[in-house]
Amino acid sequence: MPEEMRVETMELCVTACEKFATNNESAAKMIKESMDKKFGSSWHVVIGEGFGLEVTHEVKNLLYMFFGGSLAVCVWKCS
Repeated sequence: MPEEMRVETMELCVTACEKFATNNESAAKMIKESMDKKFGSSWHVVIGEGFGLEVTHEVKNLLYMFFGGSLAVCVWKCS
């Protein structure tokens, strides 16, 4: 991701995970809706522990990060 988008996305992910600490589905929904609004549609979000994934994404439109140690957040765009 471009630096500015990456920083904004990471801040959004942290905010969502803190706000919905016990509900990953709500956190993912908040992230997706915010990303769709700010950067255009077709964003996807997966939040959880102990998962693997393989995705097709647009170039420079993928973020994979960990929050609080073991909670993984993957955000990508595929239209």
